[in-house]
Amino acid sequence: MLAESKHEGPLLVQKALYPEGPEICHVAILHPPSGIAGGDVLTINIHANADTHALLTTPGATRWYKANGRQASQTVHIALDADAQLDWLPQENIVFEQAQATLSTHLHLQTGSRAIGWEITQLGSIALATHWSEGAIRLNTQLTLDEHPIWLEAGEIQADGLLRGADNGLAGFPVVATLWAFGPRLGAEPIEKIAQSLPWNDSLRAGISCLPQENEQDLYLLRVLGRHTAEVKALLIENWMWLRPLLLGVRGEYLRLWNT
Repeated sequence: MLAESKHEGPLLVQKALYPEGPEICHVAILHPPSGIAGGDVLTINIHANADTHALLTTPGATRWYKANGRQASQTVHIALDADAQLDWLPQENIVFEQAQATLSTHLHLQTGSRAIGWEITQLGSIALATHWSEGAIRLNTQLTLDEHPIWLEAGEIQADGLLRGADNGLAGFPVVATLWAFGPRLGAEPIEKIAQSLPWNDSLRAGISCLPQENEQDLYLLRVLGRHTAEVKALLIENWMWLRPLLLGVRGEYLRLWNT
């Protein structure tokens, strides 16, 4: 169950729900202003005790607005005790014109903990032909296992940068996403099955890789580029529902909140 919840500022934790039964706590993190402007600083701290399972999401997209020359940031710290389980499934970030955004996620795992999460970022308004012509976004992800780093990734996307159009970058796609999953070693067959099912076309491209660890638990990374956020999100949900029983031992079911 949700043991403790406190907040300062606009971020709120909505009522805990248990649609899968008392063993799994579902919580939505709400930002009532629904947008982040230049100078805003949001920090989310999550701690899952041993032998607990939480599913965390957001009720809507996070919108990053014009910065007026000021940085805006959101930092998420997640700590899982041994044998804790987590689904971290926020809805997408939308980066609007002249935004200066920094998104950081720090996940601290202990041996025996298991987790699946994702981050989806849409660059600009898809309704506009130029999508996003001015601004920058910085993405920083750190995963540690027993206080040792197992995945560190940092990068910056400039609206007018070469990375956006490069074949070894975003290849012109306005939506970029990563699903990360940590849990028991699955072996080659399930991962190969996922790899063969992933799309690679002019609308949606994806690939999966495995970073083996020494403790019979591995880290799996699913990378996605897309033209439309809805298609990217649908692919992530499909693979989350496939991986969840294998890694977390429970069935993946579509969240009713995603329909709102």
